[in-house]
Amino acid sequence: MIEATVFRTISGPVSPWELLLPAELLRLPEELARVDALLDDPVFFAPFAPYFHPVLGRPSTPVECYLRLMFLKFRYRLGYESLCAEVSDSISWRRFCRIGLDAKVPHPTTLMKLTTRCGEAAVAGVNEALLAKAAGAKLLRTARVRADTTVIAANVAYPTDAGLLAKAVGKLVRAARRVHAAGGAAGTVMTDRRRAAGRRMRELAAKLRARARLGREESTRAIARVTGELADLAQATAAQAAAVLRNGRRALPRTLTGRMRGRLRQALAELAVGIERTGTLVAQARSRLAGQMPDGATRLVSLHDPDARPIRKGRIDRPVEFGYKAQVLDNDDGIVVDYSVEYGAAPDGPQLVPAMKRVARRTGQVPRAVTADRGYGQAAVEQDLQELGVRTVAIPRQATTSAARKAIEHGRGFRKLVKWRTGCEGRISYLKRGYGWDRTRLDGRHGAAIWCGHGVFAHNLVKIGTLAS
Repeated sequence: MIEATVFRTISGPVSPWELLLPAELLRLPEELARVDALLDDPVFFAPFAPYFHPVLGRPSTPVECYLRLMFLKFRYRLGYESLCAEVSDSISWRRFCRIGLDAKVPHPTTLMKLTTRCGEAAVAGVNEALLAKAAGAKLLRTARVRADTTVIAANVAYPTDAGLLAKAVGKLVRAARRVHAAGGAAGTVMTDRRRAAGRRMRELAAKLRARARLGREESTRAIARVTGELADLAQATAAQAAAVLRNGRRALPRTLTGRMRGRLRQALAELAVGIERTGTLVAQARSRLAGQMPDGATRLVSLHDPDARPIRKGRIDRPVEFGYKAQVLDNDDGIVVDYSVEYGAAPDGPQLVPAMKRVARRTGQVPRAVTADRGYGQAAVEQDLQELGVRTVAIPRQATTSAARKAIEHGRGFRKLVKWRTGCEGRISYLKRGYGWDRTRLDGRHGAAIWCGHGVFAHNLVKIGTLAS
């Protein structure tokens, strides 16, 4: 448990070293000064309060320091280690993060654990607090909003059946060895098939390089044969791993020391997950070899990120992406007024009305005009928006339209809103380029929502700080 000192500042009184420095070195850059003024508010601490005990536990990193560190991380696209090193070497960044010149910068692993511990709800809470503060200061305009969706790429390599099966073999062997090292199932045999899987992967790579010489049919048969052999290897490895798991669980009550018992329990849990996912991969590979395409909504594309799914968005350079679908709503000032992260290729239309309800709840009024691309173009979506109180809905319909509908879509006001909607694509591109939305570094949909929430928080701090100055 972590105690309530997480809400204090670690800067304390002015350091004697700071009294010796000239004023120019102590002055924050203009952007950081604006963001610092916005973050200097206890309202941003409340979403984190449920995750810390008020009395028990050791002192941890204060929330105000953590939020400032995470802003710098996403504003300047830094890793955790690079972030801590840069803050440690910078006087202005230390002052921005409320870290004294003679104080220690939090360790990178501390920031990682806080990020996953507090989770999606805390990040959504600070975004809500920031938008409420902007609305209270009359800085949040919602006369018209625009919506669009994008793919948040998962932190996975391009998945192939053969590659995933080879990785599964290695993962099971390593997990079984950790069980043996922790004192479980010491007499159960676990054959190391990693070299056999590696040979088949090299053979597969050679066939792919020579497919122009071999011909399409011959290379396809060779790839199918190697993939089938890898599926057999993975299935045999999973069978032996299941025996290790079964005997390891029997040895768990006999493990004497608490630390060894904890290591064994963790290794067994990891092995159980690996066996389950390997079985899924083997079934997928055999289905492909039989000429059947696995369902994309349930297809496993990663051993460490089981929530990632294949998504088609019609891009020429990337016909299929692997990750999650995110929705973004922004206003005339470029402030992201709502975002969400969904599993797989979730349809666009059903996401819009709940997002508009969240915007209305935050600002106290329903936007007068809403525009989006053709992916939202359904009559039911437009009707729900009008029932919500939206006066103008500029969303082109997906299906063939009547002459009356064509006249509406060719109207001057409709076309003006549709042209303004294209700016949302630029907003998404800016989030991907500047605030980490190109790829999530946290696994699972929950992790992707945390990552995207921090990116939106940093983006909105910059935008709202500029409007407030």
